[in-house]
Amino acid sequence: MRLKHFWLLILLGFGVAIALLDPFYHPAIAQSVSENIPVPRTELRGVWLTNVDSDVLFSRDNLDKATRRLRRLNFNTLYPTIWNEGYTLYPSLVAEEIVGQKVLPEPGLQNRDMLAEILELGHDQGFTVIPWFEFGLMAPADSELARRHSDWLTQRRDGTQIDQQGIHPRVWLNPLRPEVQQLIVDLISEVVANYPIDGIQLDDHFGLPVDFGYDDYTIQLYQQEHQGQSPPDNSLDPEWVRWRASYMTRLMVKVFFAIKNQNQDCIVSLAPNPRLFSYLRYLQDWFSWERLGFVEELIIQVYRSNIELFQFELNRPELQLVRGRIPVGIGILTGLKNRPVEMPLIQQQVQMVRDRQLDGVAFFFYESLGDRDDDFQFLFPTSADRPYFQKANPS
Repeated sequence: MRLKHFWLLILLGFGVAIALLDPFYHPAIAQSVSENIPVPRTELRGVWLTNVDSDVLFSRDNLDKATRRLRRLNFNTLYPTIWNEGYTLYPSLVAEEIVGQKVLPEPGLQNRDMLAEILELGHDQGFTVIPWFEFGLMAPADSELARRHSDWLTQRRDGTQIDQQGIHPRVWLNPLRPEVQQLIVDLISEVVANYPIDGIQLDDHFGLPVDFGYDDYTIQLYQQEHQGQSPPDNSLDPEWVRWRASYMTRLMVKVFFAIKNQNQDCIVSLAPNPRLFSYLRYLQDWFSWERLGFVEELIIQVYRSNIELFQFELNRPELQLVRGRIPVGIGILTGLKNRPVEMPLIQQQVQMVRDRQLDGVAFFFYESLGDRDDDFQFLFPTSADRPYFQKANPS
């Protein structure tokens, strides 16, 4: 999710890289949005709440003000992060055992239960609250999780483990390892069992970069399943991609049933990148996951400042195929730290989502809404119900 460090977006549908040097550049933003935007009566209107470049999660008072404000602006869904930087943002016995800390060591999270508070405040205001498992299988390179469990990490063919995202070096947990699978399942099960949540959301970090998977454990497992043959040197080899992606699918299945065994009404939400990028960059075959019945809400991150690229992603046929089965929304970037996206672009993108009869939008992220209440009130002048949630029936 944390695309504030992604300054290179790749349009895999054409197989070419498109460098967007200014993430907020957009030609002809003067194509103003009509003042008579048709407003659906049923529409997903979500916002992600983070602990990075934002203090909204760091006190009950902040949460109270935010939920009241968002209700006034006619939002209906909150996605608060609960797993970030290798720590939970709620008191977790699972995390305490694995990393020695019950909660992320931030002053604003100590001696309180942020998740319990946002559920109470959000539900009081009528919100659907779907905690966001933000970091997925990624962790800071200098985190306690990476230090204590270095054998859980995977690597590239050259032996390197660092995935440099902006100024932040990251490492990746190996989803093929049983210990890693158990950690993910245990963390999610803990939340579902102990909190009255409406759903759990995974995102693009619930995957594995395609150039990773050359650690000893994965190589040996591949050899066992391929008559002693080693993995291809080319990380994009189709069979090698498919084989690793199949293990991500198995983990998704485990997570789904861990959730449903605890609470049948808990929505399994996913916020990935567009399909081809997700599969070829992060081995995340979300289209197959949905076809098999393991995803119940889909929010595609389409963080594009170029309106033609935004339109291209919205016109992808898989979105219409999925939309007929589950709610499909679009993640829209409203800004990064001190760099808000201009409101005409946001309005134009929301209108394009509505024109295609998709099920709504989610904005990244709360702090970047800024002091623009009138503008968002224009987008959402009246309240709206969330799209109907139908429980998945895995095939």
